[in-house]
Amino acid sequence: MNQIKGMVNRYKSGNIEGVFSVCCSNSYVIEAAMTRILDKDMPLVVEATANQVDQFGGYTGMTPKDYVNYIYELADKVSFPKERIILGGDHLGPLTWKNIDSGEAMNNAKKLIKEYVLAGFTKIHIDTSMPLLGDIEGNIFGDDLISYRAAELCKVAERAYLNLKKDNENAIHPVYIIGSEVPIPGGAQEEEEGPTVTKIEDFKRTIETFKNTFYAFGLEEAFQYVVGIVVQPGVEFGSSDIWDYNREEARDLSNALKDYPNLVFEAHSTDYQTQKALRQMVEDGFAILKVGPAFTYGFREAVFALNHIENEMFKSDSNIELSNFIDILDSSMEKEPKDWINHYIGTESKIRLERKYSLSDRARYYMPKEEVNLALEKLINNLSNIEIPITLISQFMHEQYKKVRNGELSPKVEELLKDRICEYIDDYIYAIDGKVS
Repeated sequence: MNQIKGMVNRYKSGNIEGVFSVCCSNSYVIEAAMTRILDKDMPLVVEATANQVDQFGGYTGMTPKDYVNYIYELADKVSFPKERIILGGDHLGPLTWKNIDSGEAMNNAKKLIKEYVLAGFTKIHIDTSMPLLGDIEGNIFGDDLISYRAAELCKVAERAYLNLKKDNENAIHPVYIIGSEVPIPGGAQEEEEGPTVTKIEDFKRTIETFKNTFYAFGLEEAFQYVVGIVVQPGVEFGSSDIWDYNREEARDLSNALKDYPNLVFEAHSTDYQTQKALRQMVEDGFAILKVGPAFTYGFREAVFALNHIENEMFKSDSNIELSNFIDILDSSMEKEPKDWINHYIGTESKIRLERKYSLSDRARYYMPKEEVNLALEKLINNLSNIEIPITLISQFMHEQYKKVRNGELSPKVEELLKDRICEYIDDYIYAIDGKVS
């Protein structure tokens, strides 16, 4: 059985459990997550987003099949069992083609979802929630059109699965996540007021509309694999703001979920929520927690700390070429602003700070760039063959210092880096099992 479907069945039977979904392609983040839950009884959900990975390569340069191979290589590196990995596709639909002809956009989306299913992804978020070119002008955008396009994509996914099963009789049927109230990937761009919890009537209407449309497409059986619906629980984050979960405000929505024996909520933009809030969300039916920028933000924090350590150790040593990671990253972002310019506004000094420290972490888009990656490699190499003084670890990575002193962590550069990321990962582990690591 599909592991997500099994989790949902157990949840609806009264067991409070869920999954957190790592939505990124950063190798250090993924390795950290694998290592952290290696001895725990939980799967690891890793999701590629439509703009990261597509049939043209996305911004990572990877196709869906490339991404699968990449994740499995990381699993081999840290000895993480592949059977515990759930591969998900996030925001699969016409998201990245919304400004071209709608017919062409949907054809691209069909090819996209087909390649994800054929590559072995078993958690498919079908996202047609965005208006395409001409939808608003033609006054045709709404739940009916959203569900119609979703059914078109689901039909393609079902055909792809049947083809996959011809070659592999053990192929696992994908589960589907649907919804029409889907937050913008990567956090809010500009929002003066906090997000509003999805209204019960909107939630119910969305389910009914999707069900009717799927049935009209002959997708009755496929609809049994719809296990999650994206709603707004009232959480979001922006460049420097976090809107915290308020379970009282979400209580009516949570109670309404009880009427649907095969569904849980999928919560997007849960980044930076507290441990307590994340656990409450799982208890309240938000059993699938999506997270991405918070983990890469933790990676960025760790690398910046290590860069400061490197500078303190080697800035007076003419035999060592410093990585200058922080400066090279910022220079790369200045030269090519397209991945952050619509997210950061204000004075020059405010934007300068946000490029480095924003919760939106648009810096993650620049990590694969050659000059940034080379600087990272140089930083890691400079700190790899030396003993890092515990005084500097204490100064710049104090939580890791405490673990080193207690004999729980090796003072090696990559171990320090990944453990710093795990400060964020641990919040999600607690949300799932209710235990502090």
